[in-house]
Amino acid sequence: MTQHLARRVWTAFILTFIVSRATVLVTSLDWFPNLHLQLGTTHVHHLNFGIALLTMTGAYLLFVRPAGRALNAAALLYGIALGLTFDEFGMWFHLEDFYWQRASFDAVVVIAGLLGLLIVAPSLRRFRPRHWATLVGLAVIVLLFGVLVLKPLWSAG
Repeated sequence: MTQHLARRVWTAFILTFIVSRATVLVTSLDWFPNLHLQLGTTHVHHLNFGIALLTMTGAYLLFVRPAGRALNAAALLYGIALGLTFDEFGMWFHLEDFYWQRASFDAVVVIAGLLGLLIVAPSLRRFRPRHWATLVGLAVIVLLFGVLVLKPLWSAG
């Protein structure tokens, strides 16, 4: 069941990222009308919708504990919310209003990889020593990636 839900989240995440990037691109090239929400002079970035959707989906999953179709729908909403939020990861990580940051793409690759591992990994009950060794190796890789991402911030002081 977990792998099935992970596939739904992964698919919604990737498709949302692609659609978000394509929409911003065609809008910035004036090939498509500007659909961005403006509140006065403030542009509301789509990561805000992602955060709101993550919050609502998380609360729904925790307090309602859906099953069947409702759980499948929640998995899709969660993937969409992740896509909207992490598409603008670089903006909220660096607190800069520049959409086309490499950090966003890197974060999406990491999240997609982690979700991909959930799709193909055996359940924890079936883990063997070789699985744990792989998990430790992946944790080291993620830690090194984190150091590479954060190193410019440490040395900027």
